[in-house]
Amino acid sequence: MRPKNACMLLLTAFIWGTAFVAQSVGMDYLEPFTFNGVRCLIGAIALLPCIWFFNRGKEKENKINDENAKRDLIKGGIACGILLFAASSLQQIGLVYTAAGKAGFITAFYIVLVPVFGIFLHKNIGWKVWTAVAIALAGLYFLCITEAFTIGVGDIYVLLCALIFSVHILVVDHYAPKVDGVKLSCIQFLVAGIVSIPFMLILESPKMGNMMTSWFPLIYAGVFSCGIAYTLQILGQKNVNPAIASLILSLESCFSVLSGWVILGERLSARETIGCIMMFAAIILAQIPDKKSSADTN
Repeated sequence: MRPKNACMLLLTAFIWGTAFVAQSVGMDYLEPFTFNGVRCLIGAIALLPCIWFFNRGKEKENKINDENAKRDLIKGGIACGILLFAASSLQQIGLVYTAAGKAGFITAFYIVLVPVFGIFLHKNIGWKVWTAVAIALAGLYFLCITEAFTIGVGDIYVLLCALIFSVHILVVDHYAPKVDGVKLSCIQFLVAGIVSIPFMLILESPKMGNMMTSWFPLIYAGVFSCGIAYTLQILGQKNVNPAIASLILSLESCFSVLSGWVILGERLSARETIGCIMMFAAIILAQIPDKKSSADTN
C-alpha cells in the first residue's frame, strides 16, 4: 500500500469516528429525523463537485450500456437511500441515550455481520469469521449488558442500526461495480434526506433557529462525514487490497471513543472498555484475509 492511500483511509476513519461527536452534540439542538434529514441533504450537495471532478474528460459510453447504468444507478440509489435513512435514524435516536464512543463500537459490529449475511448469497464463511462473531457477541455483552443483566435502550437502537448497515453494505456491494460510486452515494444521501422530511414534520418540531445554532455539527456530519470522507475512501481504496483497507477503516470505532473522551469528556467503565477491546479484536479478525485468498490476489 502506498503511504498516500494509507493516509487517505486513515483520515476517512478519523472523520467518521469523530462524526459521532458531531452527531451527539447536534442532538442538543435538533431532534433525530431533523438532524439526519438536513445532514443527508447537505451531504448530497457536497458530493456534486466531486461528481463533476470525477467525470471530467470521460468519454460518452454507448447508449445501451448508458441506459442500463442509469437504471441501476436509480434503483441502487433508492434502495441504498432507504436503508441509509433507516440505519442512520436508528443510530441518531440511539445517541440520545448512549455515549458517542460506545455507539461507534456497537455500529462497527456491521463489519462482522456483513460476511455472516454473505451466507444467504452462497458465500463460504471461514472459521475466522465465526470466531470473530463469537468474540464480538461477547464484546457486545460487556459493552451493552450491565451487571444487573439489563441492556440500555440506546444500545438496542444502535445494534439495530448495525444490522441495517450490514444489509446496506451488501446492497452497495451489488450496485457499486455497475455504476459510478460517487453518483450512487449522492443519490442515496438525497433519498435519505427526502425520506426524513415527512418524519421530521410529523413527529418533530424543526426550527430554523436550532439549525443555525447547530450549524457546525450539521456541516461536519454532512460535508466532512458524507462528502469528503466518502470521496477519500474511493480514492484511498484504489488498487488497495480490500481487507487491508477495511482494517484501517475499522479504526473509526477507536476514533469515536477517543473523540468522545477528549471532546465530550465521556468515560467508559472497565467492563465497557473490555467490551470495546473485544469488539475491535473481532473486527480485525474478520477482515484478515486467508492465506489462500491473499495468494490469489497477488
